[in-house]
Amino acid sequence: MIRLAIMASGSGSNAENIVKYFAHSTEIEVAAIISNKADAYVLERAQYLHVPSYVMSRADMVGTDKLLNLLRELKTDWVILAGFLVLLPECIVNEYDGKILNIHPSLLPKFGGKGMYGDKVHQAVVEAREKESGITIHKIDANYDEGTTVFQAKIRVEPLDNAEKVAQKVHALEYKFYPQIIENLVLGRDFEKVVTVEPISKD
Repeated sequence: MIRLAIMASGSGSNAENIVKYFAHSTEIEVAAIISNKADAYVLERAQYLHVPSYVMSRADMVGTDKLLNLLRELKTDWVILAGFLVLLPECIVNEYDGKILNIHPSLLPKFGGKGMYGDKVHQAVVEAREKESGITIHKIDANYDEGTTVFQAKIRVEPLDNAEKVAQKVHALEYKFYPQIIENLVLGRDFEKVVTVEPISKD
């Protein structure tokens, strides 16, 4: 059984979606949900999903080996970032080289980097009058939103779309594709690297 550790900083809707996707898998299981915030709603999700959860402060992650030791104790095979806003320390990146996945709500390298997350990304897309947006799933390295891109899904941005509308379209891509790409990647399956999806609506 391949064991995933999901790391999230906020609400955790993507984390919940991943847990539910693998709930009955005979090949992949979610070993734990880890957050850097004690009041993050993702921890409540973990409780009702019956997934072990842990809080690890930024200081614990960056200044000690606590996170590395926890991941080892959990027998983690892959680390999955789902709205996790702390840059992982070098020891984690090295230990899980090529086995840390992140999802970003834009078509990297556009609208990535430190401070670009959530609605800030969608607002930037609208303000730049981009004609498309989407998601990027990538392996991480020591820098924000860099590393090898493994998958992108694209949607059109209509002229009248505001940031909220773009966010709705992008969230739908996240929920549909992130668990699928995790599954395909960790099991070594082939998959299409770029997908263009029609907008959810044109109103």
